[in-house]
Amino acid sequence: MKRVAFYTLGCKVNQYETEAMSEIFEKNGYTVCDFEDFADIYVINTCTVTSMSDRKSRQIIRRAKKTNENAYIIVTGCYAQVARDEVAKIDGVNLVLGAKDRDKIAELADRHFKEPFFSKSSDISYTHSFEPLEIGEFKSRTRAYIKVQEGCNQFCSYCIIPYARGPIRSRGISDVIEETKRLAKAGFTEVTYVGIHIASYGLDGKKYDLADLLCEADKVEGIRRIRLSSIEPMTLDGEFIKKISGVKKLCHHFHLSLQSGCDETLKRMNRKYTTNDYFNIVSGLREHFPDVSVTTDIMVGFPGETDTEFSETCKFLEKVSFSAAHIFQYSRRKGTPADNFDCQIPSEIKAYRSKMVKRITDKTRYEFMQKFLGHDAEVLLEQRQGEYFEGKTDNYMTVLIKTEDDLSGSYKNVHLESIKNGSFIGKIID
Repeated sequence: MKRVAFYTLGCKVNQYETEAMSEIFEKNGYTVCDFEDFADIYVINTCTVTSMSDRKSRQIIRRAKKTNENAYIIVTGCYAQVARDEVAKIDGVNLVLGAKDRDKIAELADRHFKEPFFSKSSDISYTHSFEPLEIGEFKSRTRAYIKVQEGCNQFCSYCIIPYARGPIRSRGISDVIEETKRLAKAGFTEVTYVGIHIASYGLDGKKYDLADLLCEADKVEGIRRIRLSSIEPMTLDGEFIKKISGVKKLCHHFHLSLQSGCDETLKRMNRKYTTNDYFNIVSGLREHFPDVSVTTDIMVGFPGETDTEFSETCKFLEKVSFSAAHIFQYSRRKGTPADNFDCQIPSEIKAYRSKMVKRITDKTRYEFMQKFLGHDAEVLLEQRQGEYFEGKTDNYMTVLIKTEDDLSGSYKNVHLESIKNGSFIGKIID
């Protein structure tokens, strides 16, 4: 029996797609093993958000070949889509799949497995319908991911993803709900809806939107929590927030990508909002969800970002007071407008600004957590971390419980006793 191993870089959508491809191989008689093990086939699901992502992808490809020099190497994902020829030239790569045909990956591997030369899928163009990748059995038994949307039409000036993933496509609402019901019957109590630009769900000519999906999912028996992956802020206008405030199972955590706290920088990024728009949205969320956790993405060193503009970002971060932030340095991407912008920022300035932003967001995270210190919270326990068992609250705060028991998949009422390294230390009270 042939053995196949996977390595995933990037976002939750990639993680979902890897798990779906893994199932496809299993259904075709393959054994799935760890990436560090000796395998006949290695599948690397790549990311291309930054140049570092591309470099990491190339390193992983070469690592697979070192493990088994005769292995069949398949490269898929965003890097494969936007730089197919570049990926094809990497020594040892046998098959390149971009944004489509991943549902045929085992069939393609079988067809080309014995060919001693580079081969590729017959068509690497975008598909104009939702790709039929679905997961029947998740390896984890706590939280399930459901991909509901593909593609992006925003074309931010720094971002390669619209070129890698193509235009927006939405999965049918009845199809999403059926998968949610199936996962509930399989024992999952929490689902996370993911997409490349989930805010655009239904906007490709459908008669429903993301709020409609959440309202329908709220009715599914057996599901206790519904989460959303990163969402664009302008989706959350007053009407949308009011509608979803009635979704009882919706977790009170929203990851709203900010990128910059300066209006001039946002304009150059081709973002579709101002800092005032963003602040009003966060205020609306806090009005309807008093315990809401708002997390974000912050980019430092965007071309032309002056000291004054960066100072405005820092002040805005203090004003919004995020509970967590993903901080990254601007990375030039060929094919995007920002790659040709003047005033590219030196790497040492980017590094300094990253540290400054981290200092601010670490402080606001601690302040947010202190609001809940000494209170009780329901926690879904997920995995062991040394002597502790780790879980998440409804608003996505990490809680560690000292125990020798296996509590995976269980909900516990926990008293939040202290804070350590950005996590709560808690004690079960029921």
